[in-house]
Amino acid sequence: MIASERKSVLSLAMLYATRMLGLFMVLPVFVLYGSEFEGSTPALIGLAIGAYGLSQALLQIPFGALSDRYGRKVMLYIGLVIFFIGSVVSASSDTIYGVIAGRFIQGAGAIAAVIMALLSDLTSVESRTKAMALVGMSIGVSFTLALILGPLVADLGGLRAIFWLTAALALSALLWSFVAIPNPTVKTKHRDNRVFKDQIRDVLRDSELLRLDFGIFVLHFVLTAMFIAIPVSLVNSAGLPSQDHWWLYLLVLVGSFFCMVPLIIVGEKHHKMKMIFCLAILLVLSSAAAMPLAHSQLGWFVVALFIFFMGFNLLEASLPSLVSKISPAGNKGTAMGVYSTGQFVGAFLGGVVGGMLLDLYTETAVYMFSVCLVSLWLLVALTMENPKHQKTMTVFFRENLDSSEVSSLSDELVRLEGVEDAVVVSDGVAYLKVLSTKLDDNALERLKQQYS
Repeated sequence: MIASERKSVLSLAMLYATRMLGLFMVLPVFVLYGSEFEGSTPALIGLAIGAYGLSQALLQIPFGALSDRYGRKVMLYIGLVIFFIGSVVSASSDTIYGVIAGRFIQGAGAIAAVIMALLSDLTSVESRTKAMALVGMSIGVSFTLALILGPLVADLGGLRAIFWLTAALALSALLWSFVAIPNPTVKTKHRDNRVFKDQIRDVLRDSELLRLDFGIFVLHFVLTAMFIAIPVSLVNSAGLPSQDHWWLYLLVLVGSFFCMVPLIIVGEKHHKMKMIFCLAILLVLSSAAAMPLAHSQLGWFVVALFIFFMGFNLLEASLPSLVSKISPAGNKGTAMGVYSTGQFVGAFLGGVVGGMLLDLYTETAVYMFSVCLVSLWLLVALTMENPKHQKTMTVFFRENLDSSEVSSLSDELVRLEGVEDAVVVSDGVAYLKVLSTKLDDNALERLKQQYS
């Protein structure tokens, strides 16, 4: 990755992390401080927590499409302004209904797809995987910081302080995007970055991808729902004051991260990703089952929380990788779009259902519902195929291939040893899914010369 690309990627990673930090900071404290708003109930608090997920899910694809037409940075600015407005609405509200509206508006600044498209514009094909990984790491860092900063800021000024801080973060992100993020000089329109009806249809018909989409839905449903119950258990049952929650989250998040990394390495190196994936689901399942039994004893509850985050971190890291490996060569962008939609819908419904269960019953009901949902996910995951050790490649041929050449080249590519899937588009770009240990590099080079 050259210096200019590295600067652009780091700038976008910081922008994305800043925005996600603003969204996540309320997660560990909303249920504890939500009573400061008139009309609040656990059910409405859950709706307020998850409201951003609904607008995110509805507007990701429209924002991405508008960025193709009017430019990435224009839509980036619009999304950040909307996010700022939503933060101010929440901070200025005296009622829980105003906060719900503000959270919905926050999510309406759905710039995740725009950021990924801009990242694609500003990086070469060879650097793109590393760039995506850096942005993914920034999200993990922002989530960790949010769980630590949320309790600290709320202790100083309640939820309104968090919303005002979020508004300030939105303004800083707006300024940062204006100063530090360049306008792309070339806008690529390769099939990998566009959404077509046939691509969506193919993705929705792929049973392996649907298993993963269901998985990210369940994971973020459970995350949001359990963080309606966990702070209540820590205060009411374990006796840990809310202002001390930050160090607990820091302890379990950092510790679970270091324990998770060796498992990811083993899964990738020894081609055991299905086994590691199912183990991670089992960790989340066992932690959710243990929490109702351990919530009155702080030490055991910390152990259960540690196990939960170890499983969560494993799944959050492995799910996007599995989607990328399983999705057809030319449909990776569409597959990730459907995957992200499932994630945000899960966050929305997790907040709604978790809040309703806490309102009607106790936090134990939230844990047990999560156990049932994760158990279903485990059964679904056990039926998935073990992913092949594949990698994706983008190969460039002569531009402006005619239809007969595209068809002929596609046929020749799929006949190459080691090529599992191939998609060729008319501007001379081929998207390949290959078994790297079996790929006939010499034959591929001869094809490149033939169609150059």
